[in-house]
Amino acid sequence: MVGINNILVAVDFDESVGNLLNYTESLAEKYDAKIWLLHVADPEPDFIGYEPGPQYIRDLKAEEYRDEHRKLQALCDRFLSKNLHAEALLIQGSTVEMILKEAEELQADLMIVNTHKHGFFFNLFSESVSLELFKKSNIPLLTIPVDGVE
Repeated sequence: MVGINNILVAVDFDESVGNLLNYTESLAEKYDAKIWLLHVADPEPDFIGYEPGPQYIRDLKAEEYRDEHRKLQALCDRFLSKNLHAEALLIQGSTVEMILKEAEELQADLMIVNTHKHGFFFNLFSESVSLELFKKSNIPLLTIPVDGVE
């Protein structure tokens, strides 16, 4: 039997996150695995030149990141059993690359993500995170479909 010690769950802050975490919780309980709840925030904005940008923009972004981390921790507290070992992580960068990097660094045995159903034109012009993870990952990936076409 395959052992699962570390489960990386990539989340965004949509209404389907509760369903995703219910699946995660049942798997973590079964395998006594640690849950890493990961949200990839947008990278800091690039500014022209080599300066780090105006201080007020850096302050606004810092507050935004703190708010996102608080939301992430609240998801852990709300949806995951207190008996499970779970940790909330907020990182910045390109979503797919950062998820893969963190999964490798955390030695994840399984990644779990939501998949969104979209129409033809959306898929034609937009990148699907779950599809890109499927293409690039060497780690098993469990995708949980979100109901309905958006």
